[in-house]
Amino acid sequence: MFELKPCDPVTYRQQTRRSTLIVAVLFLALAMLLSSLAVMLFGEPGGDNFRFNVGGVFAAVLIVLALVRGPFWSQAWLAPAVYGWQLKRSLMSVTNVMHKVTERVQANDPTAIKLLRFYHLGLTQMHELDANSSAQAQLVGEIDAHKAKMHAMGIDTEQTRLDPAWLETLKSA
Repeated sequence: MFELKPCDPVTYRQQTRRSTLIVAVLFLALAMLLSSLAVMLFGEPGGDNFRFNVGGVFAAVLIVLALVRGPFWSQAWLAPAVYGWQLKRSLMSVTNVMHKVTERVQANDPTAIKLLRFYHLGLTQMHELDANSSAQAQLVGEIDAHKAKMHAMGIDTEQTRLDPAWLETLKSA
């Protein structure tokens, strides 16, 4: 279950830039080291060592991916980037069933109505974190109309959690 957390957009962007820089520098260092090592061990002096250079870069990609998804994933310096990734994954899971969500919202299905509200709140936060105010401005009318519908139906508008059961309910409907 994913839950929206309050985040300061400026701090979020600073922290994600820092974590991106750390991962990029690590990748560059590993790629150079592994490529050089591969050429030194397997290459020919003055020969075509392109495949060993590519192999070193490919190995660096795999190592960095394993580090990021492994030990780095739980580190505090990567937490904002992990949160942003999880937010976008959660929004994508709703986007994948949006045709059913809109259909069920029109039929006044409370589950779909809650799911759409979570989607609106998550999308609003994502736009704030990414400093994408133009995309957010396009959604204001739709978000306000949906919120008014929720008030009229007596449904809580603070839907900050994505319950996987909501998605399963819509997929099976």
